[in-house]
Amino acid sequence: MYERLLNILDTVGRTRVLLVGDFMLDYYLYGNTDRISPEAPVPVLNVTRRDERPGGAGSVAVDLAALETQVMCLGVVGDDAHGRRLRDDLASLDGCDVSGLLTVDDRPTTIKQRIIGLAQHRHRQQLMRVDEESIGPLSAEAAERVMVVLQEKLVECDVVCLEDYNKGVLSGGMSSRLIQAARQAGKRVIVDPAAAVDYARYADAWLVKPNRRELALATGVEPNAHDDVRREACRQLATQHRIENLVVTLDKEGAYLYRHNPQTPAAGLGEVIPTRGRNVYDVTGAGDMVLAMLGLLIGGDYGDAPPPDLGDVVRLANFAGGLEVEQFGAVGIPRHEILAELAHERHGKAGKLRTSEDLLRELGWHRRHGHKVVFTNGCFDILHPGHIHLLTFAKEQGDVLVVAINSDDSVRQLKGPTRPILKQNERAALLAALEAVDYVVIFDEPDPGELIRSISPDVLVKGSDWRGAVVGQDWVESHGGRVALMPLMEGHSTTNIIQQVLNQHVPGASEGKP
Repeated sequence: MYERLLNILDTVGRTRVLLVGDFMLDYYLYGNTDRISPEAPVPVLNVTRRDERPGGAGSVAVDLAALETQVMCLGVVGDDAHGRRLRDDLASLDGCDVSGLLTVDDRPTTIKQRIIGLAQHRHRQQLMRVDEESIGPLSAEAAERVMVVLQEKLVECDVVCLEDYNKGVLSGGMSSRLIQAARQAGKRVIVDPAAAVDYARYADAWLVKPNRRELALATGVEPNAHDDVRREACRQLATQHRIENLVVTLDKEGAYLYRHNPQTPAAGLGEVIPTRGRNVYDVTGAGDMVLAMLGLLIGGDYGDAPPPDLGDVVRLANFAGGLEVEQFGAVGIPRHEILAELAHERHGKAGKLRTSEDLLRELGWHRRHGHKVVFTNGCFDILHPGHIHLLTFAKEQGDVLVVAINSDDSVRQLKGPTRPILKQNERAALLAALEAVDYVVIFDEPDPGELIRSISPDVLVKGSDWRGAVVGQDWVESHGGRVALMPLMEGHSTTNIIQQVLNQHVPGASEGKP
């Protein structure tokens, strides 16, 4: 599964996302809280640091930029210093267009100020949040300005994301107008809904992403309802408001994906998509990260490859949201970090033994991300300190170490009919248990020349006691690589170990007697 998710995220192009919603500015005030005020039973904050970052839909824009999309922001800010600061912060993001962030005179920029105490000068704890906002619907003039910009941006975008915090931009019928305009332009609409009872404002959306509490508010189901109850709640929402797909985020449980069937509503499909347990540090921004990943993948261009299944899209969104909760505050997780985490998970699930075909595909991913591939080979019949020395040396030469081992038939051709002592899968398992080794591959030929030519490693490692030309050296050097010879570690070989065992346990073995 992880390899499939890696390929999806690695293949998708730079999606053009039109992000519409409630843009805010988040302020963070950090300090130590060592005493209680003598004036009132409240902690005293000794301020040590101030921070600011885009919030609300602005947080989604940060996430989208980190995922390497082109994001077009559409919303409003006040004619004030906070609005100018928010616009500047977003404009500094790579690929972020703020020309649709409109200044209005009749409402302030929404700001949220969080006061963070540092318990024992280390652990951050939110003590209070102070909001400044106007949550009424946009004026008729502002609403028309938004719709004019929407029509301009729809031509340029691949997908539309609505981020509704119930702060006014998507109120008063605006959500419905935006969704209908997007549908007429042939664009899918993804909605992160407000905590609202009436989902008529999201009618005809391609996908709506409530959390468990928001689903409960909209349908009356218990937040921790069973899957069949969730399915019925989703079916009712989808049928009543013509919503094609619902993704209910369920915290540590993962997500519940419901795919509506408008011809036969009772046949709508629901499935739980689990996620890996995380060390939750702060849930702030997790939903924003999920929406950003959905936008990237649902609107993405995959070249000649078919678009991914929606289930895999939700799996990737879950994965990205899980990384977000391990951070403090809303922090964009770069695409390359998500790819690295997926690669780590895949490695842990799949083990290290690969066929040559699978190995080449995975090494291709490593190379696209600038990783240097190191190759060494041998029989590795009985693992000994000399082998450990070789593999440690080899790993130091680059980023990814591939160890190729001779198959049992190949060993017999090289060493005789009594070898190997350990079967090929046993030898592979021992090597895979070593931290220095990233991949193990088994080859049948007497030498690894063909495998080396297919891999074209950046570094080819061999022991300095090797006699004659190193197999594959010419090929590696002609393709810009190099050969590294490991200094010999005296006295260690499988043959010597076998002879020592015979000498100690078989009478007459030292004189060559049976």
